[in-house]
Amino acid sequence: MQALFDDYSALALWLQSLIALLGLAALAFAVNWLLKRVLLRFAAPYLDNRTDTADRGAAWLATVIPLLIVSRGILLVPHLPETVVTVTVNVARALIVLSIAMAIGWALNYANELYSRRPEARSRPIKGYVQVVKIAVFCGAAILMIAVLIEQSPLLLLSGLGAMAAVLLLVFKDTILSLVASVQLTSNDMLRVGDWIEMPSMDADGDVVDIALHTVKVQNFDKTITTIPTHRLIADSFRNWRGMTDSGGRRIKRSLVIDQNSVRFLGEEEVAGLKRFRLLDDYLARKEKEIAQWNRHELAGDDDAVNARRITNIGTLRAYVIAYLRSHPSIASTNFTLMVRQLAPGPEGLPLEIYCFADTVEWPIYEAIQADIFDHLLAILPEFGLRIFQQPSGLDLARLANPA
Repeated sequence: MQALFDDYSALALWLQSLIALLGLAALAFAVNWLLKRVLLRFAAPYLDNRTDTADRGAAWLATVIPLLIVSRGILLVPHLPETVVTVTVNVARALIVLSIAMAIGWALNYANELYSRRPEARSRPIKGYVQVVKIAVFCGAAILMIAVLIEQSPLLLLSGLGAMAAVLLLVFKDTILSLVASVQLTSNDMLRVGDWIEMPSMDADGDVVDIALHTVKVQNFDKTITTIPTHRLIADSFRNWRGMTDSGGRRIKRSLVIDQNSVRFLGEEEVAGLKRFRLLDDYLARKEKEIAQWNRHELAGDDDAVNARRITNIGTLRAYVIAYLRSHPSIASTNFTLMVRQLAPGPEGLPLEIYCFADTVEWPIYEAIQADIFDHLLAILPEFGLRIFQQPSGLDLARLANPA
């Protein structure tokens, strides 16, 4: 009979503990629901409606209250073993530290989002610095959580970390390198989101879409994404096309390869025929006067044409191309270099290089302007008695074999 009474007494004690635990859990869930479903929704109109980052940070911060209820309320539950109470309190306190760290992390994300809306954010992003602060916050939170769980002072753990400094430096080597690289990239304004960069060593050729602590993401022109470690942008060389974009002009540098066998002097009739070109009026008038004065002064009665200066078709073409480019509505001439020059002749012919700048940085428009210029120049060459050099093709060889 006594044994039965003892069993009922033990069962009653367990029922009291169970009812108290269920009540504590219900209270914690109720408070959590009120805070997140009622209070936060009531405060939603006063928060930033362009992002949910602030809402998430507030939700993590609100989680602290139910955890405090659990950590305090578990002490009031009767008949629980001391070990269970201690473990529950320690876990709840560790979760409180985690919740506060997560709230700080989301607050830092929100601060970064607010800054990214400012005009100067494109040239000086702070995402890398935010990530460094988050790493420090979460490392500190991890130390505090371990200290709470093992019921030891955080200073004891920190003193032990001194012996692990070499290991930590090895583990966080990339983070340290990336932090230094981020500071250098930002302080020297070497890279911005939206810059077109070219880095052959990493197969990157496109626009920078994200600059983070450890990585820089580049969207290539084929829409693939190349991820570059941030420290590689300091260790290796890369080309930034921002200067071209800011200038408003994009360089055209391409050569017409002239068949050297077609280069010759122009006769008087040919010069007269070229006067049909309005773009050559100034050049031909100036050149004829200059040559006539030189010949009168230097020849001294010598009638042999070989000793006289004469106009060449290649020189006249060069003058025509310069005048054509200067009159072209899509070629930038103010504060930009514009010239037409001969490069060293070779087995492939005489390169006549066009060096100028289109007044746009848009790739399709730039290519259209460049194609339009060279379409015209290729078509106008026969008017100057010149030919483009071209390697013999199969059709050319077939014609040589069968001249009929």
